[in-house]
Amino acid sequence: MDGIICIYKPQNFTSFDVVAIMRKLFKTRKVGHGGTLDPMAEGVLPIFLGNATRAVDFQIDNDKEYVAGFRFGVTTNTQDITGEITSVSDEYISRNKMIFIERKTGEIEQIPPMFSAVQVDGKRLYELARKGEEIERKPRKTTIHSIKIESYADNEGIMRVNCSKGTYIRTLIHDIGQEFGAGAIMTSLVRTKSGVFTLDDCHKIDDLRALAAKEGSVVLRDLLLPVDKLFEAYPRARLDEAQTELFKNGATLAADRIRFERIYSGVYRVYNFEKTLIALAQIAEDHSLKILQRFGAPEVVIDDE
Repeated sequence: MDGIICIYKPQNFTSFDVVAIMRKLFKTRKVGHGGTLDPMAEGVLPIFLGNATRAVDFQIDNDKEYVAGFRFGVTTNTQDITGEITSVSDEYISRNKMIFIERKTGEIEQIPPMFSAVQVDGKRLYELARKGEEIERKPRKTTIHSIKIESYADNEGIMRVNCSKGTYIRTLIHDIGQEFGAGAIMTSLVRTKSGVFTLDDCHKIDDLRALAAKEGSVVLRDLLLPVDKLFEAYPRARLDEAQTELFKNGATLAADRIRFERIYSGVYRVYNFEKTLIALAQIAEDHSLKILQRFGAPEVVIDDE
């Protein structure tokens, strides 16, 4: 069973909790997810099953969109509402200052919070934080594409953030609070977009459980999206029957003999003569086909143009 299903992760579930549930529902061990969400967060969580797990690291557009609640005048050890309060301020942040938040776009540096899954010397930061330990963390670069303040009153508001993967929204809010001299925490978080997937693509766990209980796990297969959905922006490369056989045997293929949708220096999705997706590849300097990722026994079929 190969494919992708987008889940609406509820609060108080970890991303790994969702993976475990999908393993039981789809009766397969080969399951992965496309981007960790904190337990307090909810929203879009792509789940990859079977051979689709090989596509996780090759998502063409892995930018994220979040809708986050924030509050000025308080800080916590987790940078969100779930943590222990570490400071309180009566500083009032006016509505006029929201324009400065919306201008905070471009590349920034963030120091990963202690309560995060980042590994340092083989240990998760949150494991150290729960013991009361704090260690030095190296800043990481991330990109904020846009920030829109959707509502704001009395030091509390809602913001919509478009950003690159790896961005900590609670750290973004914390850092803004530090700049304003009032402190700030994240009060809620919904991921509304992850790569090509949006809330409209999501299924609720309870709905899937009910469907599987009523009609059996096999029916869930019809809900899977093809791996090809991830790579729609990549042009196609099509192999004939002889080239497909050579590919199966691990032979290096001459790019000059392959039918490409267009010629450029980027990534192609490679289809065999039966019109199924079998790999991602590039044209190498020696004009051979350089394979980036193979997909075994895919079930993606394309139509003739």
